[in-house]
Amino acid sequence: MVVETPRLRRFEAEYQRTAYRDLSMPEALALYQRLLDEARVLDPTFGRDWLADLAPDLAIARAINGLAPA
Repeated sequence: MVVETPRLRRFEAEYQRTAYRDLSMPEALALYQRLLDEARVLDPTFGRDWLADLAPDLAIARAINGLAPA
């Protein structure tokens, strides 16, 4: 297991700022498509029922905002 340290946090923050900043829009979209394809290989049902995937998040949002559960 990787233990998060201040040095690791700094490294990850720098990496996030610099790793993909030189990608053109078509390159970025191609990368996104490859990641999406990989997710579907790992889980063939990925993205099929996206509304059901949102149900827990919506329930929490309703609770936080003092709305009825449904």
